[in-house]
Amino acid sequence: MIISIASGKGGTGKTTVATNLAVCVDGPVQLLDCDVEEPNAHLFLQPTFHETRTITTPVPDIDLEKCDGCKKCMQICRFRAITVIGDTVLSFPELCHSCGGCTAVCPQGAITETGRELGVMEFGQRDGLDFVHGRMRVGEAMAPPLIRTVRGETQKDKLVLIDAPPGTSCPVIAAMKDTDFVLLVTEPTPFGLHDLKLAVEAVKILNIPMGLVINRADMGDDRVRAYAQREDVPILMEIPYDRQIAESYSRGELFALAIPQWKARFRELYDHIQTLTGKGAEKR
Repeated sequence: MIISIASGKGGTGKTTVATNLAVCVDGPVQLLDCDVEEPNAHLFLQPTFHETRTITTPVPDIDLEKCDGCKKCMQICRFRAITVIGDTVLSFPELCHSCGGCTAVCPQGAITETGRELGVMEFGQRDGLDFVHGRMRVGEAMAPPLIRTVRGETQKDKLVLIDAPPGTSCPVIAAMKDTDFVLLVTEPTPFGLHDLKLAVEAVKILNIPMGLVINRADMGDDRVRAYAQREDVPILMEIPYDRQIAESYSRGELFALAIPQWKARFRELYDHIQTLTGKGAEKR
């Protein structure tokens, strides 16, 4: 089963839920940190890293001696990543989505592909838990290609947890798409409710079952709970604004291990997800 942990906004506790759930579930688990612009799950899991890979994406390389200026490459590119001005062909690698269309339509075979660095992937382990995260190159504009590469490391024989980026834009969709369940994390504040609504609508479009975790649940008001009830989004866990949890977090600890009763609660959370999806129970 693949569970994506997401949120409409940053700072709600999404990574906290993902990392604590990862160490509480029995059996083989893999955690993919797809928040490639600012990955931080490793700060809590503290895995031992054993491999680093540089990730590239193909972009066009034009041989001007073969080019006859037909402009077919420019016409097919929806993202304006290639243009023809007189006898010169200009490419803009930062805009390229690596579709390969320009290479396919060039009648002179003047376009080949070269690699542009997106960032790195790092692989690690912690007590049998497999961990992978992506880290974007500074200045890189597009996160989805690197997120899809991290997703490509999914091990189908394990429970896979995906720590998605915050928000509801393209990187989040790339992290949530084709998963079995989306666990949304929010907080009971006006901002939390506003962005939760956006996230719920996005998950509905993807047609993926979802549930809700309310973090710092004893703050704010009950409007998040009322909204969840109206939208038939089950609230699977509430985490209080607790000093002991906050102190554990500030030390970079997993509070489910530091406060024993929470380990059972995260196991119950996973059991509830299994019930809602009907997946994975036969492996337990």
